[in-house]
Amino acid sequence: MDWDSMEKKKLSAVISTAFVVMGLAMAPAASVAAAPAAGKTAQATPADARFKDIYTREWKWRVAEKLERDDDAPDASRGFARVDAPAQEARRVYWAGILKQLDAIKPASLSPAERINFAVYRAQIASLHDAQVFREFEQPVNADSAFWTGVTYGARRPLKTTQAYRNYLDQLEGIPAYFDEEIGNMRAGLARGFTPPKVTLAGRESTLLSVTEAKTPQDTVFYGPFKEMPSTMPAAEQEALRRQAVAIIADKVQPAHAKTLAFFRDEYVPKARTTLAAQDMPGGKDYYQSKIVEFTTTNLTADQIHAIGLAEMAKIRAEMHAIMQQVGFKGDLQAFLQFLRTDPQFYAKTPAELLKSAAWTAKRFDAKADQYFGHLPRRRFAIVPVPDDQAPFWTAGRGGPGMYWVNTYNLPARPLYSLPALTLHESAPGHAFQIPLAQEQKGVPPFRRAYISAYGEGWALYTERLGAEMGIYETPYEVFGMLSYQAWRASRLVVDTGVHAKGWTREQAQAYLMENTALSKHEVETEVDRYISWPGQALSYYLGQMAIQEARARAEKALGPKFDIRNFHDTVLHMGSVPLPVLQQRIDAFIADGGPSPYPKEG
Repeated sequence: MDWDSMEKKKLSAVISTAFVVMGLAMAPAASVAAAPAAGKTAQATPADARFKDIYTREWKWRVAEKLERDDDAPDASRGFARVDAPAQEARRVYWAGILKQLDAIKPASLSPAERINFAVYRAQIASLHDAQVFREFEQPVNADSAFWTGVTYGARRPLKTTQAYRNYLDQLEGIPAYFDEEIGNMRAGLARGFTPPKVTLAGRESTLLSVTEAKTPQDTVFYGPFKEMPSTMPAAEQEALRRQAVAIIADKVQPAHAKTLAFFRDEYVPKARTTLAAQDMPGGKDYYQSKIVEFTTTNLTADQIHAIGLAEMAKIRAEMHAIMQQVGFKGDLQAFLQFLRTDPQFYAKTPAELLKSAAWTAKRFDAKADQYFGHLPRRRFAIVPVPDDQAPFWTAGRGGPGMYWVNTYNLPARPLYSLPALTLHESAPGHAFQIPLAQEQKGVPPFRRAYISAYGEGWALYTERLGAEMGIYETPYEVFGMLSYQAWRASRLVVDTGVHAKGWTREQAQAYLMENTALSKHEVETEVDRYISWPGQALSYYLGQMAIQEARARAEKALGPKFDIRNFHDTVLHMGSVPLPVLQQRIDAFIADGGPSPYPKEG
């Protein structure tokens, strides 16, 4: 649903006001210039060499600490990083030193490409350092995920080589020691009141139970890679690896999960804090502001974000009422939302139906992709259901490189009218499209492939609106589903700041989402608990979308008939994840250059 010029003007005014007070966490005084055009090389400066030496050494240190993976050695044994208190303090000291070195460099002395790298890198290091200062490692669990769910991701990926299987077994061997260190961190967090609110932890032990209550090691998620092994691997070798896996899972993995379960259920949850706000945690307002900086890449305050959310909600409600008139609904918004939540026509009857509907939307995008994008990622994605042990507390869907997970748990909570917007956001042209493009970048430092939430979530939310322009939504109800999702993300600006800075209750936050979106009661409850236990993350989406929409409106106005939507999208995506003000300055350069594609012409 394309906005008319008046709506774009209003949006530009709101976001421009926001950007006046933004300022970056890394806040270099000099502006960020565009990277050189394809085929051109800017002259390197002495400052470039100093900066490159800093980030090259620091990245090698991160890899040695097992905080990052070495792309040049994909089969290298990784294991677990140390996460105990001495290792965490050493990281704080190290990153503090890196910040001091970076602050000795004037961004204006760097070449254009390195100026962008500097803006991204300094914000990244500042975020890593702040997390250590506030000792976030003492809370390795929230309503959405936990350290023990993180270790299952390797078990859900196919392994292709003997070395990969051996590395995986080494990781399984290391689980007991890793879990013990994390339990130590959680005890330290308990001692100072740095935990998720108790109310958000109810039932979160289910992912531990799925391992501890498995009848055999083969029934656990960790045995998954051994169920289908490469046909090129000799049968005897396959059998030997399977025997090792069974023994390690039985002797080490399951006992480690049982120990963690007992701690979580008997000690951690009973003693977790009963307050909700981040401002009630150690560090208070400074801690919450650090999360705002991390997740929005701005210095906006909670009050400013709350006001933006309220203003945007008013606009979206007006659009919702227009759809209600279009379908001839007689009644108010609350009656319409109740109709959408309860009428069987809007819900899949089987998990397969939901998955197939998601696939249909994904293929509809494929038919339009070349009209809106000039450069496509090489990597494709699969559509799969969310694992049973995680589904009750997960979002409706989640996407990333090679995968789009659709939550088929509790089908009456998964409306079909919202599925097209969800699919665009999580698959293509959202996360399963944008993240591979960032990973496929050539000639950039490895830290540039990191994910910046305001950019990544902002882009994915922007693609939901883009779906209306592309003709993806087939009915007014699907358009309303998109608007409901827009309201959901705008509501987050209100709810997150309401809970963490304005004293809102859990019930107040749930009521706000129920009154302003078509989300089911189940989704509202799981989402609110996610925001309560993960301060600031919910702010990424709508502020990021606003920045992209403002940049597009500005480019359309300045370039007129020269504006090419494919070139604009390619330019936004070509950079990979960047802080929002850096994106704005890149679009300034895009406009000044006449709106060209960032990719070289073929042929």
